Amino acid sequence: MARRGKKKGRPVSGWVIFDKPKGMASTEAVAKIKWLFQAEKAGHAGTLDPLASGMLPIALGEATKTVPYVMDGFKVYHFTVTWGQERSTDDLEGEVTNTSDQRPSASAIEGVLPHYIGVITQVPPMFSAIKIDGNRAYDLARDGETVVIPPRQVEIDELKIIEHLDGRTRLEVVCGKGTYVRALARDIGRELGCFGHVTELRRVEVAPFTEDDLVTFEELQNAAPQKSNPSGEHPVESPNFKSIDAFLIETVAALDCLSQFSLSEDQAHRVKMGNPVLLRGSGAVIDEDEVCVTVKGKLLAIGAIDKGQFKPRRVFTT
Repeated sequence: MARRGKKKGRPVSGWVIFDKPKGMASTEAVAKIKWLFQAEKAGHAGTLDPLASGMLPIALGEATKTVPYVMDGFKVYHFTVTWGQERSTDDLEGEVTNTSDQRPSASAIEGVLPHYIGVITQVPPMFSAIKIDGNRAYDLARDGETVVIPPRQVEIDELKIIEHLDGRTRLEVVCGKGTYVRALARDIGRELGCFGHVTELRRVEVAPFTEDDLVTFEELQNAAPQKSNPSGEHPVESPNFKSIDAFLIETVAALDCLSQFSLSEDQAHRVKMGNPVLLRGSGAVIDEDEVCVTVKGKLLAIGAIDKGQFKPRRVFTT
């Protein structure tokens, strides 16, 4: 039997709220952050198009187990729609497929925006990562195939104009998981009869994280330990990660959507062994489907409360 290879990297855990620049793919961003932190494991919570910039929450180590909770959170985007052209990709990359000489007024745009608030039906762009019979839609579209993507329901909480200029409009949208901003611009343009496509897109929030949590690649690179000594001849044997680790946000921050309970060290020991513990105190509850518990401020487990007992389902290494 083949032996498993030793894991490469540090067992570091937490969230990096990366300010992804334009032109960088989400997978490339994860690889770069993983390398800077020399982490064993990394993943991201929600793909951001290469042409888009902004918030890409990246989970390291144990935080990767909490990615689904962040992906389910609402997102806030700022985007610019240029009117008069519809494109095959619904952004600057594609070929022009429809044109119009009409340019909408701010009042005309404001008149249709309510049609896109609430639970709406949306057809994702042909050039998207959605799988069709096991293949990515964008791969099929690039091969010249006609891509038919079934409509899906998405939820939009807010949609408003930030700035309106001649020929283009900057908007803000607060939306749920699975919403395509490019499709939103396309559909608004069609309803207005003038066509439109996204020319700027920036994600500014992914709940529970905010713009204040953002960190750039330059900041992380400057904080990363040196890979060689000052002469550049030999690698550093014991690099100091203290400066770059200061940018990490605790894993538990991703679980802001869950009730949280603090355990004593004795209780924590029992939970680590997979055993239930009785929750006491004024904040204790009798039954709850999903909660998380912490010890000394660090995430210990996710589980349920049944008749006053916390029963762990997933235990984290603290």
